[in-house]
Order: sequence, then structure tokens, then C-alpha cells
Amino acid sequence: MSIPVSHIELSVSLRAKAFYELLKPRLSFLVVFSSGFGFILGNSSALNWLDFTMFLFAGFLVSGASVTINQVIEKDFDSVMNRTKGRPIPMGYISQTEALGFSIIVGILGLALMALFTNFLAAGLSLLSLILYAFIYTPLKRVGPIAVFVGAIPGALPPLIGWAAATGIVSYEAMIIFAIQFIWQFPHFWAIAWVSDDDYKKAGFKLLPGGGARDLNTAINIMVYTLFLLPLGLLPSYFGLTGLTSGVVATICGVLFLAQTFSLMKDTSNQKAKRIMFGSFIYLPIVQITFLIDKL
Repeated sequence: MSIPVSHIELSVSLRAKAFYELLKPRLSFLVVFSSGFGFILGNSSALNWLDFTMFLFAGFLVSGASVTINQVIEKDFDSVMNRTKGRPIPMGYISQTEALGFSIIVGILGLALMALFTNFLAAGLSLLSLILYAFIYTPLKRVGPIAVFVGAIPGALPPLIGWAAATGIVSYEAMIIFAIQFIWQFPHFWAIAWVSDDDYKKAGFKLLPGGGARDLNTAINIMVYTLFLLPLGLLPSYFGLTGLTSGVVATICGVLFLAQTFSLMKDTSNQKAKRIMFGSFIYLPIVQITFLIDKL
């Protein structure tokens, strides 16, 4: 068990770093990337760089507020898991009250900037994402794998929010890019849950499908959802959102991603699950960048 550090013993720079770490910058930057992808894909005129930059900054703040609230709620659970016990709240660098106040300020600022520089639809969808992630997905993690389905919704909203910010509407094109990222969440989440299962059990998190075991049944579930990415990756080309090239690239990436799941089915080991986890991190940005290049 880590020993909380007195606030007095921390320098201003360390405290500032701790508040920044609350925002989970790597995760929040991934959210910004996906929302930026949706914004550019939906933008049909010359890009307004001020609006675009402020939209990305606002998205980072809202994402940061969501994950900060998550850490406030899960403070006791984070303190028992190896992967999270070094976070600012369990370490005592920042109190739960301070973190909650910080999340409120950051969240309100992010939503206000979103509404000011884009539109209320994007801000409303961002608020919905925050609520789903922080207040519904977070407690459901100790209930069962339904949490993965719920968590996949805010996880897939960033590109849709980007599209809404650029166009002011939620069209079928927005739903296509939402659907791709929504289905991608399942192999992504389950691969992480597989690798972190021992740690998650300490906190009572139940994220693996079916019986909740690292077995063939879970591997099959991962394979099935990854398989869905193949037809979904062709939809932007089919509906004329992008060209044929991106459809080919998305198919190739989908096949390579799918091959990793068959490998897990043959050998249900943590090493194979890690490959799927890293493969999921590679698949999404490559496909999204290809969609953008093909459109431009």
C-alpha cells in the first residue's frame, strides 16, 4: 500500500504535474485525434484553424474531466491495482475533493469552449459522453461485461462529435464513422481486460465476456467483433464519403487485425492478447488517417 504524501511536501511543479496526470493525457490525446478526424472528414470548406484548434482543446478538457471523475470514483480500487496505484489520488498528491473540483472546472470550461467555437450539438454530445463514461460506465465495471457495451458508446463518440462540430448535424456519414469506432472498442477493451485480468480482479472489475475467463470463449468473442470491422471499413467508400483506396487499406488492416484473433484462439495466452491490444492501437489511427488522405 502506497503512503500518501503531504501536500506541503510537494513542490508547485510536482503538484501541477499531478493535476496534469489526472487528465490522462495519452488517452485524452487519442480522443482529440479521433474527434479531429471526424471534424476534418465532415468539413466541406476551408478549415478555420482557430475554431479547429479550440475544438481540439475543448475536447481534451472534456475528456480529461471524464477520466478525472473516473479516478475520483475509483480511488479505493485504483489503490489496490498495480497499474493504477501510482496515480495522483491514491498516492496522496491530490485529494479526492481537489480532483473533483478540478474536474468540474475543466469540464465546464471544455463544454463552454466547445459551444462557443463550434455549436451546441457538439457540446451536448460531449456532455453526454462525459456522463456515460464517468457516471454509468465507471460503476458498471464492477457489475459485469455490460460495462464494455456502455463504455464503447462514449469511446466511439469522438469522431461523431467532430463531424457534428464541423457540420452542425448528425448524418448517416457520422453514424458510419461512429459504428467503426464503436465495434473497434470491443476487441480493444477485451484485449486490455485479458492482459490486466489479474489486476482487475483485485478491484472486482468484470469486463471479460461470457464467463469472464481468459479462454477460448472470450477469444471467439474478440474474433467475431473484429470480423465486423471488415464490412464496416468498406462503408465510407461505398457511400462515397471516401475513395476506393481507403476501403482497400481498411480491408487489409482488418484482415491483419483479424489474423491476430485467430492466433489468440489457438493459443489463449497473455502474449497473444497483448498483440491484439497493440494491434488495436495501430488499426484505428491508420484507417482514420487513410480515410482523411483519401478524402483530401
